[in-house]
Amino acid sequence: MRALLVANPAATTTSARTRDVLTHALASEMKLEAVTTEYRGHARDLGRKAAHEGLDLVVALGGDGTVNEVVNGLLHNGPDPERLPRLAVVPGGSTNVFARALGLPNDAVEATGALLDALREQRERTVGLGLAAGTPGTEDESVPARWFTFCAGFGFDAGVVGRVEQQRERGKRSTHALYVRQLMRQFWEEPNRRHGTVTLERPGADPVTDLVLSIVCNTSPWTYLGNRPLYASPEASFDTALDVLALNRLSTPAVARYATQLLTSTPERGPHGKHAVSLHDLTDFTLHSKVPLPFQMDGDHLGLRTSVRFTGVRRALRVIV
Repeated sequence: MRALLVANPAATTTSARTRDVLTHALASEMKLEAVTTEYRGHARDLGRKAAHEGLDLVVALGGDGTVNEVVNGLLHNGPDPERLPRLAVVPGGSTNVFARALGLPNDAVEATGALLDALREQRERTVGLGLAAGTPGTEDESVPARWFTFCAGFGFDAGVVGRVEQQRERGKRSTHALYVRQLMRQFWEEPNRRHGTVTLERPGADPVTDLVLSIVCNTSPWTYLGNRPLYASPEASFDTALDVLALNRLSTPAVARYATQLLTSTPERGPHGKHAVSLHDLTDFTLHSKVPLPFQMDGDHLGLRTSVRFTGVRRALRVIV
């Protein structure tokens, strides 16, 4: 088996020694080339090269951002599960949503052992992914398409992600406490929390208007707060298209209610109420905003957008589980 290990040296929960141990463990079972990323987008370039060279497997060692880059490299020319290299993930970030949603341990060493067992037993699954692109006929139509593995956000939650990234650039560690602090700051400074600017349009249905928060989920749970899974869209699955949770009000009482529902959410029940909109298994839809809003995918802040077109693609990539 010809394999490539893409390791992010900035991964928050793995050291150089840990990466060396994992590399040796994997190299004992396959013909492995290990590359450490050196710049933003390097993992994407390596994934694209692996697909071009017809490798059997690409292992992403890092957080959700590293996984996202590798996936976008592998799918540079579109999904082709039977031809493209398989993907394996060894979690090394602070949250590791994609790996944990696949059922992998949240510890790099344990996940490596699980990966080797899965390879010996030939355990894999083909997962669906989300694709986001600029909307034709809008000022964002030239924005290139990009794949995401577990979630995207347009509006409030993307603003929180942007604030966290700013703090990390100033040297702060990526912790759950940091996310909570930035969420509160985003809430108090959110200019559109009482009158949303986002409209969701989909074929064959009336538009859903005046949305403040819109979370697009490709799987469930949506994220984790420590070891607690949070289910924004409990029905979301790697086996279906995309789910959406949207809110059209972020008043203080509404936030208290929906935050409590999210913290106590289960695989059977997520946030609900008169200000909440839940949509399941959407293949094609668009989010438009009257004003530019923050946009994020897989926890990576991508700047401001006014319109994003989403596509849910079933059976896009083979993953070792």
